[in-house]
Amino acid sequence: MTTCWYEGPLAAFDTETTGVDVETDRIVSAAVVVQDAPGMRPRVSRWLVNPGVPVPAEATAVHGLTENHLQRNGRWPAPVMYEIAEALAEQAHVGRPVVVMNAPFDLTMLDRELRRHRASALGRWFEAAPLLVLDPRVLDKHLDRYRKGRRTLTDLCAHYGIALEGAHDAAADAVAALEVTRAVGRRFASRLERLAPGELHTLQAVWHAAQARGLQAWFARSGVDEVVDPAWPLRPDLPAAA
Repeated sequence: MTTCWYEGPLAAFDTETTGVDVETDRIVSAAVVVQDAPGMRPRVSRWLVNPGVPVPAEATAVHGLTENHLQRNGRWPAPVMYEIAEALAEQAHVGRPVVVMNAPFDLTMLDRELRRHRASALGRWFEAAPLLVLDPRVLDKHLDRYRKGRRTLTDLCAHYGIALEGAHDAAADAVAALEVTRAVGRRFASRLERLAPGELHTLQAVWHAAQARGLQAWFARSGVDEVVDPAWPLRPDLPAAA
């Protein structure tokens, strides 16, 4: 019998940034972790980046990385973004699904950094083999849609009984998101075990779009002037200003 995806090899990707705007903020640290089977020690690749722009105090308060520390210890963005894209392309090449919590944020950040520093879009790295993404936020929201409360990584870890040590460290968050995704798979095995990662990738795009429409409608009813992007796992580029 073939192993279900949530009991097989998985990778995970996470970033820490200067803020939450994918178009203007920058990556200051990132991690790709690979776990060959549940319970095995993950292999961790870490990057520290000197973003070349000021690091707001609010961002430092979240991840603990100061502008001074990044200037002294971080690498220039161009080679780092290339290495991260190569690491993700390697996962795609071997067909290993990549867990990305709130994928449209981290993957779009990486795409914009590649465009900024390498004049190349992230999609270029997946022309030979597609990146198969598992987003625990989308999965949990679809499979347990009526549960009240927030669904941050910290919330999901608490709900699924996953230890989150060193939150807002890219590697720690990546490992936690990976474990949450395995836990979601097991809890909803009857609905997920027959789905291959490729099928699940396609379904998550549909689920995320529906979730975005629901949130947009809620914002409209609440008088909140905010636009929710339905694209998953990567937001399209903004149209160029006329």
